[in-house]
Amino acid sequence: MNTPVWDDGNWSGLPSLEGDLEAEFCVVGLGGSGLAAIHELLRLGRNVVGLDAGPVAGGAAGRNGGFLLAGLAKFYHQSVAEHGRDFARRAYQATLEQIAQMKEETPQAIRLVGSLRIAASEEELQDCMAHLEALRADGFEAEPYEGPEGQGLLIPSDGVFNPLERCRILARQALQAGARLFENTPALSISGQMVQTPQGRVYCQKVLVAVDGRLEYVLPELAGRVRTARLQMLTTAPVSMRFSRPVYRRWGYDYWQQLPDGRIALGGMRDAGGEAEWTDRSETTEAIQQRLERLLDQMDIRAPITHRWAASVGYSANGLPIAEEVRPGVWAMGGYSGTGNVVGALLGREIAWVLHGSRMPGAVLVP
Repeated sequence: MNTPVWDDGNWSGLPSLEGDLEAEFCVVGLGGSGLAAIHELLRLGRNVVGLDAGPVAGGAAGRNGGFLLAGLAKFYHQSVAEHGRDFARRAYQATLEQIAQMKEETPQAIRLVGSLRIAASEEELQDCMAHLEALRADGFEAEPYEGPEGQGLLIPSDGVFNPLERCRILARQALQAGARLFENTPALSISGQMVQTPQGRVYCQKVLVAVDGRLEYVLPELAGRVRTARLQMLTTAPVSMRFSRPVYRRWGYDYWQQLPDGRIALGGMRDAGGEAEWTDRSETTEAIQQRLERLLDQMDIRAPITHRWAASVGYSANGLPIAEEVRPGVWAMGGYSGTGNVVGALLGREIAWVLHGSRMPGAVLVP
């Protein structure tokens, strides 16, 4: 059992690449960030080929918790302290606008219901209040919260979505707009002019590697700057409705949402796994899954487990995503530190403009 709850089994699949193609740009990775880049390049009138070693959104893009959170990987007050108020404010505003664009692009996959950050200790509650004050100081929506989930803060502008459904919709839209997309087509070698695959090649002007988990394996130049970790989740059978908003708890190490049909999608406990969770393997483990089950017990949720799954994601040392040219003509993006749904999509659009030879108006994340 390693299938995410998001997979309804209705994806018909795409062909693998056979033979040689020419394109202006080749995007390696058909997750949320890669597809966002492809869409932006299409809007700019460019010719694009997209490849993925597995299915569309077969990695973390289609196997995550389905949270749409504004801001960078670290909480807003931490981002202000570490990266400066101006950058943190502009990045937060840009991600708010990205969430709105995502809702417009795929309304059927997204629910903008807000999010809760819940404290598991007095220390964390004080940090929640610092988080709240920093958001309010810069004019962003947030309010203190106390309810059945606990105490913390409510961020009304956040939301949840079905990440796999969104990516599949984007892939279909890209195909209709003229992109050529191929599944089960790993990139064996990558240069700025050519991507070699098992049964063909893509000749191009530039390449974008849009991979989060295992990025340092695809591009060894990034080893030491980005590191792959495993995130694990499970889902229960439907229970009575208890959670109207997604919950981040215990500094974000535990997180869950209740789906519209009543199922609970719960993830986390990565910190409890220690060094073993710094791995590129995406199988679930008994140790972490048992901890997730105990958390369900603490929440007084008694329901059968229907899904268990894991995903590989990339973490950067400073919490900022990787966005740079690592070889002549080869750009890389990834290292979203567990929060790539919004930041990755925004970064994909910004890098598309760089590949186009310009700069996206209001760009924040690309140096």
